[in-house]
Amino acid sequence: MIFPRVEINLHTIEHNLESLLVWCGRKGIRLTPVTKGVCGAVPIARMFARHGIHSIGDSHIQNLIAMREEGIGSELMLLRAPMRHEMESVVMQSDYCLVSEMDTIMELQQAAQRYDRKYKIIVLIELGDRREGILVDDLDGFIPQVTSLKNIALSGIGVNLTCLNGIRPTAEKMNELSQIAGHLRKHFSLELGIVSGGNSANNQWLKEINDPGLVNHLRMGEAILLGTDPLTQAPMDGLQTGAFLLSAEVIESRRKPSLPDGIPTFTAFGDIPEFVDEGDMNRAIVAIGLQDVDPLGCAPVDPDFRIIGTTSDHMVIDSGDRKLSVGDVVQFNLTYRAMLPLMISPYVQKVFI
Repeated sequence: MIFPRVEINLHTIEHNLESLLVWCGRKGIRLTPVTKGVCGAVPIARMFARHGIHSIGDSHIQNLIAMREEGIGSELMLLRAPMRHEMESVVMQSDYCLVSEMDTIMELQQAAQRYDRKYKIIVLIELGDRREGILVDDLDGFIPQVTSLKNIALSGIGVNLTCLNGIRPTAEKMNELSQIAGHLRKHFSLELGIVSGGNSANNQWLKEINDPGLVNHLRMGEAILLGTDPLTQAPMDGLQTGAFLLSAEVIESRRKPSLPDGIPTFTAFGDIPEFVDEGDMNRAIVAIGLQDVDPLGCAPVDPDFRIIGTTSDHMVIDSGDRKLSVGDVVQFNLTYRAMLPLMISPYVQKVFI
């Protein structure tokens, strides 16, 4: 068996998808599952498609191309605005993208015109999280420029909250998005088939409201993959956790003093650690590091273990009263911040169960 490895339980992810499809369906909301957290993993995307998912979202066109090549028939939505060198691939290999810059839309127009295609876009609006999005006051001047383009179809508007600054997608924020959609539909005679309210952070809003207004679409990754709520970092009622399990092999295990000996300076990553003398302890090194995983998102399955520190390719743990042996395996539960780099790392084996 090869380590380090991440085991991915497809049944757990499928349960979460089915539950969220039901919850969204009751409110008249369409769900786009997001695969960016798993590097566009085709087995997961294929499972989504089997459930009749209308569209799958990812931030990297390379991942969407891989899905297309594997014959996944769902529409493919690029979640991050494309870069200039990607325009032709985006127009040819995806069905939608989320955009907020007129320069980007003009580049898409030119690429779509060259291939005689009509390409669909969703315009993102800034509602407070201060990542991407057009300011509300600029919309009335922006929309006519978009609708004048022959090879661009304005399919909807959307918003992204929480990701950068943790701004909550409250009922007030969603009502504001609904009002904007209503204004644009009326003022510019637009259909706007998609009014996308956000991501997994919208779960509390979804459960609390009876009427979503004009919001009819959500883009969810973390809730489906991990069963957790980004707003609280806690498991969500009705969803399952533990779909991702990291296993790493012990390459050294010794009883050592907890306190370093010598003159402290910067670590390899520019930190100056603080030391607490805890006496001698059982210290084990597992063969994984910062080039593969964010240790802040790892929790040892054994409650008596704790992570002491991590360098580029070593993770040091305190194994409590247990003296581990070389070749033993230590397992970790993962949050989103740990899952993301692990699924990208070429040094970590992925095993789909």
